[in-house]
Amino acid sequence: MNMKKRFASLFVTGLCAAMVVGCSSNDAGTQPSTIGSSATAVETTPSDTTTTDATTEDVSQEVTTTTEVPEGMYLSELTGEPIDVSLKDQRPIAVMVDNELTALPHYGTAEADIVYELMNSTKNNRITRLMCIFKDWESIEQLGSIRSTRPTNIVLAAEFNAVLCHDGGPYYNDSYFKQDLFADHFSGIFSRVNNGKSREFTEYIVSGDLDKAFSNSNISTTYNENRFEDGEKFYFTDYGTTVDLAAEGTEVSDVTEVVLPFYHNSSTLKYNPDTEMYEYYEYGDAHLDAEDNEPLAFDNVILQNTSHSQLDENGYLVYNYLDNGDQCTGYYLTKGQCIPIWWIKGSQEALTYYFTDSSYSQELQINTGKTYVALVPRDTWDEVELNK
Repeated sequence: MNMKKRFASLFVTGLCAAMVVGCSSNDAGTQPSTIGSSATAVETTPSDTTTTDATTEDVSQEVTTTTEVPEGMYLSELTGEPIDVSLKDQRPIAVMVDNELTALPHYGTAEADIVYELMNSTKNNRITRLMCIFKDWESIEQLGSIRSTRPTNIVLAAEFNAVLCHDGGPYYNDSYFKQDLFADHFSGIFSRVNNGKSREFTEYIVSGDLDKAFSNSNISTTYNENRFEDGEKFYFTDYGTTVDLAAEGTEVSDVTEVVLPFYHNSSTLKYNPDTEMYEYYEYGDAHLDAEDNEPLAFDNVILQNTSHSQLDENGYLVYNYLDNGDQCTGYYLTKGQCIPIWWIKGSQEALTYYFTDSSYSQELQINTGKTYVALVPRDTWDEVELNK
């Protein structure tokens, strides 16, 4: 990718964001002030917020030999790793997966390229829901169970030009689906599997469902004109290399466990040094896929400090994903290490970008592989535990 072109787009986005929306002065502080007893705190004191030259070098990658991409494959825009070239123009899908204890075990989630976890309601002790993004959706045998979507998921799915798969949702979604950018979605049309549970826990995507859904609609299986200009959400290191978080003086901490303030689910990520991946736990247990007992594991973990607005007394909410400024902080974790980051999304039509400095001059470079992203409510951001 031409990085000068990418950065030119980024800084136009940043300027738009500064004019469009600001962070509330009533929000909680920007960084965790209370961390678990075994935690290593990562300081993120804001630096000069003046935008610097767009060609500033990015956080560096370790100097290793780039592996040649195998013939007949290309580097996936979702993972940075080789997949069949026949998939290059295929749109991803973004699937809403119920994360209630009754819905477990999940099927197929371990195969997702990217998983978002967001608070689904301010009620029920801030229960979360997963949004699983797949490039090679034709390989899905069973996925779910499927549940409803929220407005924030609609906006995030569009960053990948993904077709959102869900089962309904509140009327707050309606105004989004009327917009061309967010219009492509499938709702409540997937298979019902008799699993002995009540009906709301029985909808799954099974083999053949998506082929039928696309063929019975006017939704394209390939990228369309609504794909964002840059086309790639993440800035991956070169295939076959590994990012070195400390190479340019970035403050790095060893973190082998992350405990998130999603109280209902007790969402936790634990680093497995054998696989060099962070494995997802909830309700006190490792998340193992029902298909093959595979752990839900990630090469990259991104945590975003994001405020939210409650929409009504029923607990429906929308994240303020157009935040910008010093409070739009976060963490990036990979291979047992953690650094502070900043993020920005200038408009609904812009990608969310991540940086290693508050002046947005050094874009975060991440390892190839699977990625987990959590939007952590700002009012509980100081409860995030980063444990060594």
